[in-house]
Order: sequence, then C-alpha cells, then structure tokens
Amino acid sequence: MSDLMLKTAVATKVRVNGWKNTTVTAVQRRAGDKGQTAVEYLGIIAVVVAIVLAITGTSIGSTILGKITGLINKVGN
Repeated sequence: MSDLMLKTAVATKVRVNGWKNTTVTAVQRRAGDKGQTAVEYLGIIAVVVAIVLAITGTSIGSTILGKITGLINKVGN
C-alpha cells in the first residue's frame, strides 16, 4: 500500500469515528429530554389560559374588540 493511500485510509477512519462518536453522544444526550417537551407545552397552555382569563375577566376584552372593529370599519370605508 502506498503512503498516500495509507494516509487517506487513516484520515477517513479518524473522521468516520469522530462523526460516529459525535452522533452517538448527541442521540444519548437527546434521549434524556423525553418529558421536557410535554412540560413546556403545559407551561405554554397555562400562560395562554391565564391571558384569556385576564382578558375575559376585565373590560380589556371589550375594549380590544371595539378598537379592532373600529379599525376594520375604517379600512372598509
């Protein structure tokens, strides 16, 4: 085997092993995050519910509706 072929083969093996190790590490790290997504969605839903309750529980909702309706009427005329 020539020096060039040997160097190329060794360099290829080093790069493939480095890629394999990096990929395996990333997959293993990702496997530990299984329940995190559900908790994040639950948090987002809780924030949206709080905002909706705040809007419906005060006069802010009717004020927003009045402003939007007024702007839509302006655009239509």
